[in-house]
Amino acid sequence: MTINDRAERLPEHAPRLDWMKLAPDVYKAMIRLDTAARQGIEPTLLNLVKIRASQLNHCAFCLDMHSKDALAAGESAERIIQLGAWTESKHFYTAREIAAIALTEAITVLTDGFVPDEVYASAANEFDETELAHLIAAITTINAFNRFGVSTRMVPGHYTAAA
Repeated sequence: MTINDRAERLPEHAPRLDWMKLAPDVYKAMIRLDTAARQGIEPTLLNLVKIRASQLNHCAFCLDMHSKDALAAGESAERIIQLGAWTESKHFYTAREIAAIALTEAITVLTDGFVPDEVYASAANEFDETELAHLIAAITTINAFNRFGVSTRMVPGHYTAAA
C-alpha cells in the first residue's frame, strides 16, 4: 500500500475557461514565439528556466508539464527538486545554469522594477549576445504562459511528456 492509497485526495478544481480553444490565434502565436525563443538554447537549460519561472509564478499546470518534460529528457529528480532552493544548492548546477536561473528570477519577479546589473552581467558572461537575447525571450515566453495558466486555472496532472 502506498501513501496515495491511504488517503483520499481532494478533488480537482475546474478550469475557468479553455483559453487555447477560445483564442486559438493567440495560442498559435504563443507557440510560434516559444519556438523562436528556444533557438540555440540547450533543452536541459530551457527546462530548468521553465520550471523555475513556473515555481515563482505558482503555475501548477506549467510546473507539471515542464517537470515531466525534463524528467522524460533525462533530467534528474534531484536537480528538479533542488531548483526551488538553488541558492543553497548551487553545486547541482553549472555556472551557465546558475546564471540562467538567476536571470529567470530577476525577470520573473520584477520587485525592484529592473533586472539588477550583477545578474545581467553574470548571464552576459555565460552567454553570447544572441544566446542571451533568446534566453530573455524564452524567460519572457514562459512567464506569459504562466499568466495564462494561473488566470484561467489550468488543471495540472493530466499532461503526458513525449517519449
